[in-house]
Amino acid sequence: MKANVYSMEGEVKEEIELPAIFNEEYRPDLIKRAVISAQTARVQPWGNDPEAGKRTSAKGWGSGRGTARVPRIKNGSKAAFVPMAVGGRRAHPTRAEKNHHEKINIKERRFAIRSAVAATANKELVENRGHRLGDLEQVPIIVEDDICSVKTTKQTREIFQNLGVYDDITRAKEGKRIRAGRGKTRGRKYKKVKGPLLVVSEDNGIKLGARNHAGVDVVTVENLNAELLAPGTHPGRLTIFTKSAVEKLGGLFQ
Repeated sequence: MKANVYSMEGEVKEEIELPAIFNEEYRPDLIKRAVISAQTARVQPWGNDPEAGKRTSAKGWGSGRGTARVPRIKNGSKAAFVPMAVGGRRAHPTRAEKNHHEKINIKERRFAIRSAVAATANKELVENRGHRLGDLEQVPIIVEDDICSVKTTKQTREIFQNLGVYDDITRAKEGKRIRAGRGKTRGRKYKKVKGPLLVVSEDNGIKLGARNHAGVDVVTVENLNAELLAPGTHPGRLTIFTKSAVEKLGGLFQ
């Protein structure tokens, strides 16, 4: 499988042979498992105080009084401790010791990453994710290594326009919306759309230049993972690789 390498002006410089990873079998089931595993690994343990609702002097009166046999406070008749009482304990509280991490085998995770990389070369999958491809001749887009040293937003904007992916960044900017439900009051008011992913061999300033563009993520090829390649467990993200990143891919995730 061959692909063109583009300059930062959007012109074809050369043609290279893509490594075998781009021909990997498409396994959406494994990709989904790998993404969920990455997401649940970041879950912070939370739970109730084990003694919540139990710090009380309440004791049961026993039978023969014509009242419900629930614990009642020492100097009164108010019920306490039991789940149905005001201020009582919870019947089945959340426990901090619960493990929320969905584990995945190492070989399965690597297979999922290889499969997600191969999905970036499937134009139909990329379009189904909602990316605007316009007149792009190929996916993924491969660009020369000089892009790694670009440090300003203005320069990266021109490069993305030359490569034909700026329409997708505009889509990501316009797609920002307010979340439905209570989550908007809990530190996550907005839902954002993912745009192009830029995979580089080394970061010489490109993160500074690309971070202000909506939906754009920058990652070094060694740190590539299934969640970046398939946000929301949906494979086929529009991806831009540098030439050296593609060459390194051949020896990774085996």
